[in-house]
Amino acid sequence: MKMAVTAFEKLSEYISTKMRMSHIYQPVMLRELLVRGGNASVEEIATALLAYDPSQVEYYGLRTKNMVGKVLTNNGITEVRRSGRSIAGYQLLGSGDLSAEERDALIQACDAAIEIFLEKRGERAWSHRSVASGYISGTLRYDVLKRAKFRCELCGVSADEKALEVDHILPRNQGGSDNEVNLQTLCYSCNAMKRDRDDTDFRGVRDLYQHREKGCIFCELSADRVDAENELAFVIRDGFPVTEGHCLIIPKRHISDYFKLFQPELNAIQSLMQEARSNLLRLDPSIDGFNMGVNSGEAAGQTVFHCHVHLIPRRKGDVEEPRGGVRGVLPSKQAY
Repeated sequence: MKMAVTAFEKLSEYISTKMRMSHIYQPVMLRELLVRGGNASVEEIATALLAYDPSQVEYYGLRTKNMVGKVLTNNGITEVRRSGRSIAGYQLLGSGDLSAEERDALIQACDAAIEIFLEKRGERAWSHRSVASGYISGTLRYDVLKRAKFRCELCGVSADEKALEVDHILPRNQGGSDNEVNLQTLCYSCNAMKRDRDDTDFRGVRDLYQHREKGCIFCELSADRVDAENELAFVIRDGFPVTEGHCLIIPKRHISDYFKLFQPELNAIQSLMQEARSNLLRLDPSIDGFNMGVNSGEAAGQTVFHCHVHLIPRRKGDVEEPRGGVRGVLPSKQAY
């Protein structure tokens, strides 16, 4: 007769062989249920998941340093503890002079202040962290994130680095709708700073990335010159290289000045520079180092007024012909 499978055997087999994971959610939920004797509320499971989310710790770390830590320190209640230039923590001034009874009384006073505030404000106390005051479908949220190329439409950070949120341009409390035209992608930091009093639309920035200038050699470059690209920039080999493998990383938007690039473009250029460097080192182990730099302005040697960043491999014993006549200025030329 076939023996009945025990609960332990069923769960053990599921966890070890059958559980397909796209995230940590399943084992965290199972662990919480096991720890709590088989039953857990939604809030208890959500709290357990929250403990594994570093983006939330980062968010409240920023709130601590940029808001509450400053307020308490400015009022002479705390002082900053530093590690080098970074804020490592805070010291409560006079804490060593408190008796155990005094400490307990102050903790109770803090608890009472929290309770009074939450009773007065209710759910509005956390409105700055609410994804929305109502339901936005997963499909709509995905479409908004996809439209933004999974980057914050204000600071440009990618979804790989920070959690992204779907924000109402015109807040709901001002009559804003859930229509896609009223939604934009912001990282949690930018969304928290924006709050629900600001109806700034950052999506117009995206349209600027499409600008091309007629007659610009980089805007009209043939596709066969491109070695690599992403959404906002591309890589070519310099037509007049200082050394073998000399590359140019170029924003797709026609912009003359490096210092006028948007943060997403800087991110895109940096990503391609890392990729180009890795490829060059893989193809040519004799490379010992790199020069990276930009000419910004005619007086600095810029002759093609579409911003571009040089990545120049260096090898011991490299010999190059002096060009431009000025030491320290990156190569200038009339054609690329």
